[in-house]
Amino acid sequence: MSSLTLKKELTKDANAVVRLNDVEINILSHDKMNIKKHRVVTVLNKNGERYIDANIRYDKSVNIKKLEAVVFNHLGEEIKKFRKNDFEDISVYDGVSIFNDDRTKYISYTATQYPYTIEYFEETEQSTTAFIQQWYPLEDYYVSTETSSIQVNNTSGVVLVSKTSRFDGFNISKHSEFHFSAENIPAIKYEQYAPSFISFAPNLKFALQEFDMKGMKGVNTSWKDFGKWVGEALINDTQKLPEAVIEAVQTLTADAKTDYEKAKIVYQFMQNKTRYISVQVGIGGWKPMLAEDVDRLGYGDCKALSNYTKSLLKAVGVESYYTLIYGGRDIKNIDRDFSSQQGNHAILALPVQGDLIFLECTSQTDPFGYIANFTDDRDVLIIKPEGGEIVHTTAYETKDNLQSTKAAVFLDEFGDFEAEITITSKGTQYAYHRSQIENETKKNQKLHYKNYLDNINNLSVSSMNFENDKDEIVFKESLALSATKYGAKAGTRLLLNPNMFNRKTKVPPRYPDRHLGIEIDRGYTDIDEYELTLSNRLSIDALQDNVSIKNKFGEYTTSFEKISEHVFIYKRKLIINKGYYAKDDYKAFRTFNSQIVKNDNSKIVLKQL
Repeated sequence: MSSLTLKKELTKDANAVVRLNDVEINILSHDKMNIKKHRVVTVLNKNGERYIDANIRYDKSVNIKKLEAVVFNHLGEEIKKFRKNDFEDISVYDGVSIFNDDRTKYISYTATQYPYTIEYFEETEQSTTAFIQQWYPLEDYYVSTETSSIQVNNTSGVVLVSKTSRFDGFNISKHSEFHFSAENIPAIKYEQYAPSFISFAPNLKFALQEFDMKGMKGVNTSWKDFGKWVGEALINDTQKLPEAVIEAVQTLTADAKTDYEKAKIVYQFMQNKTRYISVQVGIGGWKPMLAEDVDRLGYGDCKALSNYTKSLLKAVGVESYYTLIYGGRDIKNIDRDFSSQQGNHAILALPVQGDLIFLECTSQTDPFGYIANFTDDRDVLIIKPEGGEIVHTTAYETKDNLQSTKAAVFLDEFGDFEAEITITSKGTQYAYHRSQIENETKKNQKLHYKNYLDNINNLSVSSMNFENDKDEIVFKESLALSATKYGAKAGTRLLLNPNMFNRKTKVPPRYPDRHLGIEIDRGYTDIDEYELTLSNRLSIDALQDNVSIKNKFGEYTTSFEKISEHVFIYKRKLIINKGYYAKDDYKAFRTFNSQIVKNDNSKIVLKQL
């Protein structure tokens, strides 16, 4: 267990080394499986501690037969041993859960020296077979693998299926249909603008075509029949509502002329009445709370609130589909080619005129149909009465992810300015601007602008006004700003950067040997127009040349229009395209960004009269 025996190629760029990760799964029947795990991890520094993984999450369906861990120092000498009763045992409480029937056993160990190694043994017997562990032979950035293996033995008589993904280029061996191993895979260092780790990491998934979920038998030969089971077993018997709330939403929607109008009213009703809170009870956390309980209590998790909204819509005659999805800033798809228990979040899909509108039901503030930056642009499973279907959620186009900044600026001969600015945001940029401002104190709002405009020293914010148009999904910020000595004196001249309010300042890092591709998962468009009026003691000496750059990564243009000796207009447009690009494109991508930064930080010359 000594860390001194580790190969140098496994410690390079690594925070932890998985010395051994051996998993054996024995499926005995559709409702019984035995799992044995033997894991050895050498932690090289504090950042590697999250990969120890010497813990087990369990509930009444899990019988823990063996649980041990041993800690070794860098020489391989044993320094601490944990038996089953030495493990800490806590309820899985995430700070917001009201109910939770899951628990976790884990070791509590504080390192005094690095590196150190932890060896972990676990054996369990489980009656829930819906979730068969996936295999990741490479677990994350900055983690290398010395040896990892998984073997699934199926004597249940039930069909077991599997799917390998992205094995090419990694040292992975196949021993049989359900037995794989990997050896000596070096750590991958994160590089800016790289794709998410899960998009290129090797992965192996398993699924039974008949399974048990906490005493309920399920069928899974396709997404259609899996979705039908979800609807019938998990959803349909949870949708009863009190008569009073049915009458309330029917009254509210009585004058609505279309299902779309009804749905907007119901969505607003749900937002006003409920709040999000984690509730992890039921079968594997998959079955929603009863809709009538959500109505009575006024809270629920993503499953409960989506199901409650679905029940309210049903009460006013509007069809909707419960939807399973991977939620997160990184885009992750439900695997359309492999039906199994997937997803970590639930939303609602609303069929409207041959299209689908998706509703995020955990937010009390999001506009109707707005799902940017968390559930957008990915494959999801919608649950229809006839079964499951994979569809794609709304993708926000580059041209629609708009930030438009307009300003009227007065600059005096000392370089001081006063300005009135309007920032209008749409698409994915709507969420960013609104989240920074809405529900914040005035003090924090002013602090936000000082950070947002950190290129301006001595900035003062004298007034702020905000408009949130939730129907058009537009956020508008109107500001009055001033600053002293923004322009820099140079003898009888004043040097001024005309890009005052939306300047790109950082060039992506240089990588002499880039290893990973480039991914821009959400494109955007910035349009800026500033009218600058100069004091009558200033005049224009030299403006910059107009700039126009266009390539596959995007487009950048700037221009100047001289209105008079004391007035000019500066215009800027930046488009960053959504796309995936090869690692060999990184140099050109960096050059494009470098050109933007250089031009954004260039100055014009004004004369003092």
